[in-house]
Amino acid sequence: MIELEQELRGLLGARLQVLPDKPEENVDSTLRALWSYAAGRPVSAKGAASVAMLRLTEPQVVELRALVERRLSGVPLAHLTGRQRFMDLEMLASPAALVPREETELLASAAIVVAQRVAQTRAPLIIDACCGSGNVALAIAAAVPTARVMAVDLSEDAVNLARANAMHVGLQHRVEFRTGDLLEPVDVPALLGAVDLLTCNPPYISTAKVGQMQAEISGHEPRLAFDGGALGVSVLMRLLEQAPRFLRPSGTLLFEVGKGQGPAMLRRVQADPRFSAAVGHNDHDGLLRVVSGTRA
Repeated sequence: MIELEQELRGLLGARLQVLPDKPEENVDSTLRALWSYAAGRPVSAKGAASVAMLRLTEPQVVELRALVERRLSGVPLAHLTGRQRFMDLEMLASPAALVPREETELLASAAIVVAQRVAQTRAPLIIDACCGSGNVALAIAAAVPTARVMAVDLSEDAVNLARANAMHVGLQHRVEFRTGDLLEPVDVPALLGAVDLLTCNPPYISTAKVGQMQAEISGHEPRLAFDGGALGVSVLMRLLEQAPRFLRPSGTLLFEVGKGQGPAMLRRVQADPRFSAAVGHNDHDGLLRVVSGTRA
């Protein structure tokens, strides 16, 4: 097994291309995750760090070699293992939805702070639009036990994966999932003006740039999840137009933006009289990646 491990580490070290938005997928975590999957114990790249590399049977070695080659050909690691860690949740992953990124934990963390503040006085009502695999909605539900969380996505495949994730992490009774365009599935009288927190990680890559993306993303993850239209902000602009109808006074809108979009989107919220305050949240590199607005 030592010889096999050394061989595969060398192969991955020479050929593995790690995307900037998946920094956790280095040579060690990739090999450990694939090794664990071949051994019949699926685990994410982050989760693999604490997993022992078990002795493999000959058929499992053959499978592991095939998995390494598929990874080196550009198939996302999370699609091979069927797992992705988000916040403290070990989640299911598949081509049905965008693989949750570590960068989106900034959005989820900011949302949890807001939800916990509301929870001090009442059970928060939360809507997560463009929910994808359900990662943000489930992270909030896990952190705020009293929250009522509703999650929406245009893709039925993504919503099915999100429901499976809710079952997987034991939160199926805490989050309600609906399929439809942006906020249309929750556009009912009982929710208008009643929402404490509205979150969204929308598609924000311009259509022209989609073809320039790494093949690991554009060739394997759903275009619906990252194509944000001609300027990359078509969904964001619709969100800003629709969100105030749902938020209660002092309710919060929180959304993720692409690199370089933050300052303009922050100014857009600041200039909107329907919001009384707007704040930008920077990532570890100092880039404004999340914008929040408070309903006037």
